[in-house]
Amino acid sequence: MTLIYKICDVDLWENAKAESQFTGAEIDLEDGFIHFSTAEQLGETLAMHFSGVEDLLLLTVDEDGLGVKWEAARTGDLFPHLYGILPLSAVLAINPLLLSDEGRHILPSQL
Repeated sequence: MTLIYKICDVDLWENAKAESQFTGAEIDLEDGFIHFSTAEQLGETLAMHFSGVEDLLLLTVDEDGLGVKWEAARTGDLFPHLYGILPLSAVLAINPLLLSDEGRHILPSQL
C-alpha cells in the first residue's frame, strides 16, 4: 500500500461526503487533476500553499488502484496527481491540521 496525502478544508470535505465523491479543490479543478503530497512533501506544501490557514484536514489516501501519475513540479520533485475523481473509499484516515502558537500546522504524530 502506498500512502499519499491531500490537504483540504473542512467545508470541501463535507461537500465531498454529501456528494459521495471528492472532485478536488478550486486549484485542482483549474489544473485538471487532484494535487497530493507524500509524507515527506507535506511540510513544504503546507508552508507554501496553506500558511496560517485554519480549518484544514489531512486526508490519508491509499494510492493503489487509483491510477495516480507521478509528475515533476517546478522543483523537479515528483508529486502524485489524480486525473479523475477520488473515491471516498480510498480515504483511510482524516486528521485535523491544527495550528501551533507560531502559526505552523501540526502534522499527526504517525507521520
